[in-house]
Amino acid sequence: MDFIFGKHLSRRTFLRSAGATVALPLLDAMVPTRLMARGSEVVDPTRLVCIEMVHGAAGSNELGSNLNLWSPADVGRGFDLSPSSLRPLESWRDHLTIVSNTDVRMAEAFSPREIGGDHFRSSAVFLTQAHPKQTEGSDIHVGESLDQMYAKRFGQDTPIPSMQLCIENVDQAGGCAYGYACVYTDTISWASPTQPLPMIRDPRVAFDQMFGSGGTPEQRARRRRTDRSILDWIVGEVADLKRELGAPDRARLERYLDNIREIERRIQRIEAHNLSGELRDMPEAPAGVPDSFREHVELMFDLQALAFAADITRVFSFKLGRDGSARVYPESGVDLPFHPASHHGGREESVKDFATINEYHVSMLPYFLKKLDEIQEGEASMLDKTMIIYGSPMGDSNLHNHKRCPLVILGGANGSMEGGIHLKADDGTPMANVMLTLLHKLDVEVDSFGDSNGDFSFTV
Repeated sequence: MDFIFGKHLSRRTFLRSAGATVALPLLDAMVPTRLMARGSEVVDPTRLVCIEMVHGAAGSNELGSNLNLWSPADVGRGFDLSPSSLRPLESWRDHLTIVSNTDVRMAEAFSPREIGGDHFRSSAVFLTQAHPKQTEGSDIHVGESLDQMYAKRFGQDTPIPSMQLCIENVDQAGGCAYGYACVYTDTISWASPTQPLPMIRDPRVAFDQMFGSGGTPEQRARRRRTDRSILDWIVGEVADLKRELGAPDRARLERYLDNIREIERRIQRIEAHNLSGELRDMPEAPAGVPDSFREHVELMFDLQALAFAADITRVFSFKLGRDGSARVYPESGVDLPFHPASHHGGREESVKDFATINEYHVSMLPYFLKKLDEIQEGEASMLDKTMIIYGSPMGDSNLHNHKRCPLVILGGANGSMEGGIHLKADDGTPMANVMLTLLHKLDVEVDSFGDSNGDFSFTV
């Protein structure tokens, strides 16, 4: 058992056994030690989530822009979300900052050989704002991503400095098309210009990494075959700890452990169904991956919320799609495959169909916002302490251009994001300027980022 008794518990307290390692949520008994000290200043680091949705937005072409299918017509605070794909965020508008009309020039073709390769370099550009080297070999090169710059600054004292998650298959090797290595489309996180970080698609793998048992895949598989929860391995440690806690902390601990058990049971049910022999919508997917897009996304959001509650990591990148995907989202009300729908030809009805798919993707976010809002840490919620960046490095998917790219920021980021505002950039403004300023709001001091040419003002 790896916890201490006395007047205060350490924030780095774990319940450990041969079968599990479980970090604890913030408890009142930890309050004096919950914050990081930086010199004489006390710091509670912001949690960061970077979410990429590929293929831009219907509101990024001229017709969609005129119809306000992504960003609202009004700049400032009196904006109307009802025509736009952002309307599912209406209830969360006080935590919403919309930044419209920025360009991602680094995803454009720089030479004739690169023309047509937008889908195969864009994801690598999203969080780096750097232009990928065109290669199908091992000499890949792009830039260090924003999430990793933050993880190096504020993620080194957590058990996991950062985690990278995804929804679709991203394990292709070698070259993809137009002379680009598949790794450029497989990840949005780069620890260095030459070091892409792999993304986890299977919720079981993410769960085991965060709360798992055993040092090897074989040990973890052996534990799962016992049909025991990871919490069954630490029942004695939990009982000992509860005797040392006050009533509010005991209740908080119970809720947290119940959440872990509920997520574990959901993963077990998904695995049992997918291994039952029944026909799957995605037979190539691992057993822990739900066929339902919404169920998969919500499970990944649950894992992120739990990780933040226990301070297992403070940094997530989350890739919701894959360029060129033909996935269909029947729950959206549109039966067209995603990639063909994104090539709408500028026809109004088709543009609106793609906007409906965009809205469906945005509709995933309120679930996550509610989860974070329900986690209280002292005077603030986890949503107040989190910055969520949601956007795409592509603009008009029909033309494969990178102008008027969709971008929103959610959460309070420890008071650095005011929310409730729509900011429209001047024509030609690089998205990198916004990213640079967000890094500054995250206390990462850099002079430039990607192709930035200055800071971006978050005031009207």
